[in-house]
Amino acid sequence: MPADFLDRADFNDADRGFISTLDPCVVTGDDGSPVWDMRPYEFLRDNAPDTVNPSLWRQCQLTARHGLYRVCDGIYQVRGFDLSNMTLVESDNGVIVIDPLISAETAAAALELCRGHRGARPVTAVIYTHPHLDHYGGVLGVVDPDTTVPIVAPAHFMEHAVSENVYAGTAMLRRGSYYSGSRLPASPTGQVGMGLGQAGSTGTVGLLAPTLEITGTGQREEIDGVAIEFQITPGTEAPAEMNFLFPHHRAVCLAENVTHNLHNILTLRGAQVRDARMWSRYIAEAVDLFVLDKADVAFASHHWPTWGTDEIVTMMTEQRDLYAYLHDQTLRLLNQGYTGIEIAESFEVPPRLDAQWHTHGYYGSISHNVKAIHQRYMGWYDGNPAHLWQHPPEQAASRYVELLGGIDATIERVRDFIDAGDLRFAAELGSHAVFADPDNPAARAALAEAFRQLGHGAENATWRNCFLVGALELEQGVLHTPFEQSSGLAPALTVTQLFDTLSLRVVGPRAWSEHLSISWVVTDTDERFHMELSNGALVHFSTSVVRQTDLTVHVTRNELVRVLATNSLDDVETTGDRTVWTTLTDLTDQPDVDFPVVAPR
Repeated sequence: MPADFLDRADFNDADRGFISTLDPCVVTGDDGSPVWDMRPYEFLRDNAPDTVNPSLWRQCQLTARHGLYRVCDGIYQVRGFDLSNMTLVESDNGVIVIDPLISAETAAAALELCRGHRGARPVTAVIYTHPHLDHYGGVLGVVDPDTTVPIVAPAHFMEHAVSENVYAGTAMLRRGSYYSGSRLPASPTGQVGMGLGQAGSTGTVGLLAPTLEITGTGQREEIDGVAIEFQITPGTEAPAEMNFLFPHHRAVCLAENVTHNLHNILTLRGAQVRDARMWSRYIAEAVDLFVLDKADVAFASHHWPTWGTDEIVTMMTEQRDLYAYLHDQTLRLLNQGYTGIEIAESFEVPPRLDAQWHTHGYYGSISHNVKAIHQRYMGWYDGNPAHLWQHPPEQAASRYVELLGGIDATIERVRDFIDAGDLRFAAELGSHAVFADPDNPAARAALAEAFRQLGHGAENATWRNCFLVGALELEQGVLHTPFEQSSGLAPALTVTQLFDTLSLRVVGPRAWSEHLSISWVVTDTDERFHMELSNGALVHFSTSVVRQTDLTVHVTRNELVRVLATNSLDDVETTGDRTVWTTLTDLTDQPDVDFPVVAPR
């Protein structure tokens, strides 16, 4: 743990270049309700209370700063208007927007704030650094849906934006409500931030597909008079990501690959496991490509910039070493037979790295990352046959509770472990009590207490949020997840991806005995698709072969979006048996955005 809480270097950098902000910093939606509000975080101006880890409190004081900041001549950032930063690079005829936040409303407010001080410059391009929602979702707040300006992104951007935010989007959204703490009140006993930023906005989400792909390191583009040199970094913080240099500004954008905290190898909301080995190597490559003798400032899509070539090299080298050490030591111990849990329990970071604030796990964590690296190489199974075919939580819980002498005895033991300070085992045992008897108020209260104390002690913001949301839902029941993001992404999906959203909802066992086929003719793109339900699987693919099918549907692409959203073929041209479509849609279900997490379904 860094010892010097009086060190103000990060605070000075976070405040450097400040120009202006909204007062109050509130952004509203069409109905007048806030989609972003920084007023509840004013408590962070005080000293750290007993209910928040002091290191996390310091980080949240830094991320709570908001407004328009000058990075260098011609480059500005709006920070604290969403979970991520929006960067604006002045070009010959306007401004290039990098990572337009989560929501159209916050992105529009950020752009308007910049225009109020730098002039009413039109947006001449949009750059997505990677396919996470907080880096593209607000695009329709800075450009129109039919814009002709370049939309720049790394290769395979759309593939991964869809897989992370649509295919598994409902489960990720639900789990994300835990790690973001979105349903917690902002307070010293509730949500204090997320480590990367304060929270995510809740406005209108959209997506425009890229029109200019960056396919390789060394690719150079000139966009409205601005020269940019790119480095692709797949498998780092996202499956498709890129850093890039503005050579004439001597400024490097590090996307989300180098930020002022340890990041996630696997997020608590779920995602593909990232490659810590390559993450480290791409950071090293970026130093050589973009920093040595080339950059005076490095900025990212979260947190505050770093100024000075030596300072940038030092920070990036420490981040490089951090991910390499995590990877290599996990593999070393893995090859000695240790499991992920065992490695995580005893893992220590080198003292020189641990002494730096930016290596601490305010968003990622050593424990979770070590387990993720183990999972990447070995999978979930730890090799012990006793763990190969375990009972699911409810069945296992009932057996543990029986062995302990019943639910009352189990709850008493949970309380004993809380009193003894063994909160981790209290939470494990308390979870068994709740899964064995989910309506027992004493069991829920005991587990909630263990979660709450764990949360108040956590340095990691997302761990804190998970513990505290778990406690809240034990006491109040499942909290509604307030918005569904995939609907705003539908206009940007390919036809195949749109059909995937249907095939993922087919209830396999109900469809085992059904067989049907549909031809889809997308009239405005001149495409034909074959769809066939067989053995409970809905298979679909593009084809030039005209097959005899039960039903043929002629649609425009926009009509297809409506058909899939409403399950209705009204006002759509068809030939054949229209009841086939009803048969198919009757075999589907809807994702449950409010499934329980800390209690049985």
